[in-house]
Amino acid sequence: MGRLKIQETDATRPGRAVGAAPPEDAFAELGHLGAAVERGQIGRTKPVHPYQWLWEPLEDDPTFVLRPMFGGKAAYVMGRLTLYFTAGREPWRGMLVCTERAHHASLLAEFPELSPHSILPKWLYLPETAGHFEATAERLVALARRHDPRLGIEPPPKKQRRRAG
Repeated sequence: MGRLKIQETDATRPGRAVGAAPPEDAFAELGHLGAAVERGQIGRTKPVHPYQWLWEPLEDDPTFVLRPMFGGKAAYVMGRLTLYFTAGREPWRGMLVCTERAHHASLLAEFPELSPHSILPKWLYLPETAGHFEATAERLVALARRHDPRLGIEPPPKKQRRRAG
């Protein structure tokens, strides 16, 4: 039986330190991709939001938009700010239901785990520490998918920037 020959490369050459940086032109053949690797843009893991699994069912809705907002993620459905996902420290760890005060009573009756947020009482809050957080959050996302009129607020119009001069 013949012996397998291994082609010697920089990585296998004796004297090359394990984990040493590759030669400068190592990624040249890859073009733009190689440049991205050299800049460290590829191979980096992007942190996953802990509540991403909650907004994923909304991604099928063509009107769904997810935007960063104050360190969390704001979910818009049909142009309305509907849900806000935040993973900070209490009282910013859970899901906020963006709704008008007129809908608080019916939503609180249907979802007793909700309460007005301590800082933004115009919105209802489902803290991560609530009993049945996952099930309640999934039910609220299902309401958003069905475009329940109790969920969502019209975002304020963007202010026009004044021109200098």
